[in-house]
Amino acid sequence: MNPHPEQYLHETYRQTRAMFEAQPAIVQRFLEAQANQFAAGLIEGSSHVHFMLPDRVVVDGASLEVPGNARRQTVGSLRERLLGGDLRVSARQHLADLEVSSDRGLAVAASLMRFACAFQMVHAMLPEGRRVAYAVLEGEEIPSEPVRDELEPESAITAVNDAVVEEARAEEGRGQLIVPFVPAARRFFLPQWVAFDDQGGLLVNTIEEAEAHLASMQRYLFILHAAVALAPYVVADEEYGRKRYGMLGQLVNQGRALARYHTDQVIATIHRRAAAGELNRGLSLTLPFFDDQHLEMRRFNFVVIPAGRIMFVPAFVVRAVGEEQGKVAQDTRLSPSTRKYLLLSLAALEAAFDNPSSRRPAA
Repeated sequence: MNPHPEQYLHETYRQTRAMFEAQPAIVQRFLEAQANQFAAGLIEGSSHVHFMLPDRVVVDGASLEVPGNARRQTVGSLRERLLGGDLRVSARQHLADLEVSSDRGLAVAASLMRFACAFQMVHAMLPEGRRVAYAVLEGEEIPSEPVRDELEPESAITAVNDAVVEEARAEEGRGQLIVPFVPAARRFFLPQWVAFDDQGGLLVNTIEEAEAHLASMQRYLFILHAAVALAPYVVADEEYGRKRYGMLGQLVNQGRALARYHTDQVIATIHRRAAAGELNRGLSLTLPFFDDQHLEMRRFNFVVIPAGRIMFVPAFVVRAVGEEQGKVAQDTRLSPSTRKYLLLSLAALEAAFDNPSSRRPAA
């Protein structure tokens, strides 16, 4: 009977890690150094990458030599990249070809390099993060709502990962300035990348900073996904599971908060321009939303008033939004939770113009 896929991945991970740990310390350090170089090339999108295999590996207590002419390996080329090739796909196939070599030493060395590269991506290339717990909101699948700790301290006494350490160049030698993260940020995996609190308030100076934080979180998950693409069994690594859980929940939560912030900005801009009489020649809107399938911000475009000499009336926004809500509700290209939050943004837009007497003052 074939093992369950999850069981197979766990067993493959266990065996491969045991084989790596059975290598002499000098071989392990050599593989780690080469894996760092290999992983960096895959993550940075280089056209090609070089790495070296060790001269010997240990298998079942026996030392096997790796052929000298096979130790230096190159994956990818500029021509392949120009033709649309993906270095990560090439690397996976290159290692797979080496692993079926008739030379057992070469095959084992390639298997160890695959493991070392994926392991370094998960363990060495990414910040540790905090132990967190997220709740799954009703009707959703991704845990993204931080669970509040009733015993959470509100004082300035912080753990190392509760604060950011700053030291200006002019103050070198005068000690370090400890800047605690606010409680709302400390409930997340990496507080330094939290841009919005639990009320949607901006915790950073600019929206550009918030978008930069989102990009950092996306890159974090990209590296984890690259590790799995190279060595699928790494999903059985406890650290991989912890980091993916912590960062996925944070990214989804903060991506949705960024979308809400943009929606409020769109509403404020419409009010301001309407008060200035600048919307009497048509109005098209772009509403940013977070797609939790692709883990990225996307844009929802629609026309409120066709181009032409038509006086702006708030009811036009209400009518247009109503039509778009019907389309979004039936759009199966979006996940149910993505549709839910896009519909909430549209509802906020509708509510802001449903009663003309409740218009906000021009900002």
